[in-house]
Amino acid sequence: MAEPLGETPTGPTPDVAALQAAVEKWKTLSRKNEERFQQVSTELERLRQTALSDQEQALGAARAEERKAVVGEFGTRLATAELRAHAASAGVELPSVEYLNVGSFVADDGSVNADTIAQFVSSLPAPAAKPEFAQGLGLGRQGGAGVPQLTREDMARMSPAQIVAAKKEGKFDALQRGEI
Repeated sequence: MAEPLGETPTGPTPDVAALQAAVEKWKTLSRKNEERFQQVSTELERLRQTALSDQEQALGAARAEERKAVVGEFGTRLATAELRAHAASAGVELPSVEYLNVGSFVADDGSVNADTIAQFVSSLPAPAAKPEFAQGLGLGRQGGAGVPQLTREDMARMSPAQIVAAKKEGKFDALQRGEI
């Protein structure tokens, strides 16, 4: 049944002061929970940033390691090419690359140290200008077609020094081969 207007309910009257105290209590608890939530959220975000930083650092380290490997590989190829070019321009013979530490000519950033290469190439011995000994020994016919050949009679009239000189000039080649 509906109560008529103006009449008070028959039940106990609510205590307004107690209700106000309960509202204030719950507001205070809500504010504390909200502050705690903000603290925990801030800490969680900081931990996420730290975790991301660790992941980014790991990713950066992996990238740097891979770059170093690639730079090292191509740096040694570039250093080998530079060594060959310097040796060719200096006119010296380069030892086999298998026996060289080509990586010592490459800097950490992958660039080739041209000064070190130049010092190394300049330390290599220069090739001999001409052979020290006669290179035509035992190779068969040595005289050219334009060299006049001497006979046994010509040799009989010559001094030993003239014979040696004529032999060096190839004038006795046909005689030595048995053609005359």
